[in-house]
Amino acid sequence: MSQEHAGCARCPFEPSQRICQNPEGKAPPFCPTVNKADVIERAAEELKKPDLLEFAKQASIQESEGYADKELGYERTRPIKPRILEIIEFAGKMGYEKLGLVFCIGLRKEAKVVEHLLTDSGFTVVSGICKMGCVPKETLGLRNDQKIRMGSFEAMCNPIGQAFVLNDAKTEFNVVMGLCVGHDSLFLKYAEAPCTVLAVKDRLLGHNPLAAIYNIDSYYRSLKVPAVKKV
Repeated sequence: MSQEHAGCARCPFEPSQRICQNPEGKAPPFCPTVNKADVIERAAEELKKPDLLEFAKQASIQESEGYADKELGYERTRPIKPRILEIIEFAGKMGYEKLGLVFCIGLRKEAKVVEHLLTDSGFTVVSGICKMGCVPKETLGLRNDQKIRMGSFEAMCNPIGQAFVLNDAKTEFNVVMGLCVGHDSLFLKYAEAPCTVLAVKDRLLGHNPLAAIYNIDSYYRSLKVPAVKKV
């Protein structure tokens, strides 16, 4: 087998025929299940840590509980729970009491609903909006034409501040809602508690970024023609 980089997204085999799902399955040259046995073993060693083992165990139980009619066979199973309910149930399984909620100001109405759902489920919620601190975008070295509100004050997004606020409150599990691309990366980098994503931002598609992927051969065919090519 070739030792090239893992390329699971390019695997040509049906799921049931893949070696990652079937011990007797097939593997392309770029298969990490075959080529990266040492990495898989390192991951298995990490799971021997009791806290990580429990986290992974409860995540898999939550996954299973998201389906009905399992007794009828895999082909007959059907999903029964929205992600917000799974987050609530998983946090309960883990025994968490204090949850963090970080969100974009553009999703403030949705965040209010989510916070109510979490508190009504018995959790203490620490929530942080993206604009906390009212720090001017000029702090980042932005020019006026690089702002959205040109010619006036505009507060920058502050994902590191969001992370620090939740860290100081010692949240046990954080829920991310609609942070900008890159801002979400910084929050995840600096947050100390494990995090999950309830919603990702897509300003054009009503926070449903897969709509462009689902329509890649029709309305979003232009995405297949790179706007900028590497030199």
